[in-house]
Amino acid sequence: MKNNPSLRSARKLDHIKYALNLPPGPGTSGFADVHLIHRCLPELAWEEVETTTSLLGLSLSAPIIINAMTGGARDVTEINAALARVAAATGVGLAVGSQRAALEDPLLEETYRIVRKENPRGVILANVSAATRPEDARRAVEMIAADLLQVHLNPAQELVMPEGERDFRGLGDNIGAIVAAVPVPVIVKEVGCGIAAEDALALVETGCKGIDIGGRGGTNFIAIEQARRQGSLGQGLVEWGIPTAVSLVEVAACLKNRDVILIASGGLKSSTDIAKALALGARAVGIAGHFLRLLVQEGEERLREEILVLIKELKMLLLLTGKRTPAALAGAPVVVTGATAAWLKARGISVEDLASR
Repeated sequence: MKNNPSLRSARKLDHIKYALNLPPGPGTSGFADVHLIHRCLPELAWEEVETTTSLLGLSLSAPIIINAMTGGARDVTEINAALARVAAATGVGLAVGSQRAALEDPLLEETYRIVRKENPRGVILANVSAATRPEDARRAVEMIAADLLQVHLNPAQELVMPEGERDFRGLGDNIGAIVAAVPVPVIVKEVGCGIAAEDALALVETGCKGIDIGGRGGTNFIAIEQARRQGSLGQGLVEWGIPTAVSLVEVAACLKNRDVILIASGGLKSSTDIAKALALGARAVGIAGHFLRLLVQEGEERLREEILVLIKELKMLLLLTGKRTPAALAGAPVVVTGATAAWLKARGISVEDLASR
């Protein structure tokens, strides 16, 4: 990618604009095809159910992360500050957007540092691309005193981006070097096209401790880049990718006995989506676009209320499935239908086993 800080800041603002104005999709996440089993005799009392979650040794009030969105332009500093305040008030995690801009222009560091100032004791995730030099990845972690590091993969977005990368060789090796260089656990994430089982197996070999499958169905960065370039190139790719539910089941199946946690992101909005993702193998979920729209269009207090409602509804769903904790929901029976079931069957995954476990 061309080293042009002013271009990068302008792109950050474009991403916010189009993320707010373009609808999610058009591809779906697949969660509408996933159905939890209601238990009318749950043998639980409300006070027995807890939503607290341990994420790589870090405590969250619920298995929710306000996922990577922005930073790197002065105009978005207040967005990050507000997100950090909401995360602090609700006890959920917070990931910043890609920190490349600040790694190249120290004047932009405050657009990221603000999250730690506003949320000094919360769980904060730094964010760099898989092509970042290991020493710069370490700087990104230090910049915001991060607890975890997200390393993102976005080849489809880069290809549609006029100024994007065109060489994706050696990324696995570089992720391994980043893992060795930083003092915190690394989570590798996609940004809207999902992760296949084959790639998940390769990522585990890098030493990463988590995978955020970042599936199709939420904020569509291919559509955003296609809109930015104001031409037809990229229009044919706007439905590209693996639906979030499909990617999650695939990766969970192939990493069943591996010491790697999974995070589900890509089109999740409701407490039911969260519960379904947990049942399919996610340790936590990431939500970005839905939260960003609430913050910008309705305000900080409205976003705080939304997250608290999600947490309370998740507690209800845990009770209604007979589970005391989010971790206990993993492995609960789920019925998978429609296109999601057909996809999973074609990939050799038994939906009957998912329904009868």
